[in-house]
Amino acid sequence: MFAVIRTGGKQYRVQKDDKIEIEKLDVKEGDSINFDEVLFVGGEKSATLGEPLVKGASVSANVLAQKRAPKITIFKKKRRQNYRRKKGHRQHLTLIQITDIKAA
Repeated sequence: MFAVIRTGGKQYRVQKDDKIEIEKLDVKEGDSINFDEVLFVGGEKSATLGEPLVKGASVSANVLAQKRAPKITIFKKKRRQNYRRKKGHRQHLTLIQITDIKAA
């Protein structure tokens, strides 16, 4: 069984025991969280499409770590204008492991 959840402005296809990195959530390591915004639940024989959400469906997960993504360098330049700007960015992420998928 798998599900499509929405969190952090993105959609993720998840199965039981999957480990995914999502946008930072304000939870501590070791806590469990529930995702109620389930857009699709599918199995081997049946599928349920939400309009826009599947009623009664939820996905639970455990928080494994709070971490940061690798640094991305942003460099802007305009030739012959002595204009150079260099910035770096590291996105905050939450590593979770899916523990259960409950369909309606």
